[in-house]
Amino acid sequence: MRKFITPDRIANQIRMRRSSHKGCFLIVEGRSDKLVYERFIDDTNCEFSIASGKENAVSAIRILEQDNFAGVLAIVDADFCRLEGNLPSSSNLLLTDEHDLEMMLIKSLALEKFMSERGSEDKINKFGQDIRLTLLERGKRIGYLRWVSLKENISLKFEGLSFSKFIDKSTLVIDTGQLIKTVKDHSRKSGLKEQDIKKSIETLEKTAHDPWQLCCGHDIICILSIGLSKVWGSWKTNEIRPDILERELRLAYEYAYFRSTQLYQSIQQWEVKNKPYQVLSPGN
Repeated sequence: MRKFITPDRIANQIRMRRSSHKGCFLIVEGRSDKLVYERFIDDTNCEFSIASGKENAVSAIRILEQDNFAGVLAIVDADFCRLEGNLPSSSNLLLTDEHDLEMMLIKSLALEKFMSERGSEDKINKFGQDIRLTLLERGKRIGYLRWVSLKENISLKFEGLSFSKFIDKSTLVIDTGQLIKTVKDHSRKSGLKEQDIKKSIETLEKTAHDPWQLCCGHDIICILSIGLSKVWGSWKTNEIRPDILERELRLAYEYAYFRSTQLYQSIQQWEVKNKPYQVLSPGN
């Protein structure tokens, strides 16, 4: 069904819904985004539109802006926008504080709540290192590879990647060479030279980058899943699948955490400039 969802179709649907809904419309990338934001949104005055992808959301906003359509806002993952210096010019398009929404969950105290339920206190104490910093350090290497793929337009495929092929389950250390080989093979890019990719990563690593903008939330949660099987817990693989962990982190994310973000402040500023449209729930 996703292939039938286009920016024009999203814009047209919002136009048609205007006759019955006088409030604002909030465009988000996917269902998982909606599941987080809907707990903080005034559902009487704000309706969601799921774009099935960042590009669809961004393009739909542009189409509606050209029509001077009032009361529509989009929130999308920042991805590498801040690292690339490619920030949106539209005031109706907001970015997540970190690389993506999942990274916002990881940065918040939702991670502590989650680990108190899922982690083994003895194993965590024995590990002796900060879990959040460890996740960032491990995730950076995959983040750099994703960034190289974007910068050099080599279209590496990360969806469905088997992380166990390049992560040591006892230390969570990533073998860079094996990571590159695994992603290259998974992407069916036999013509790419692994040494060239490694050099590109090393070039990017020469400059310090904010790991919160660099790391992809899905990668971090996959590493967390592996960690809970041995390093921080003793769960079976099917009990800690990444999709299960993502859901639990979403549920652990409280309104107080969201209220402390720049994204929350940006939504407030949008509301001031776009009265009478209201996005945030007035009761919180």
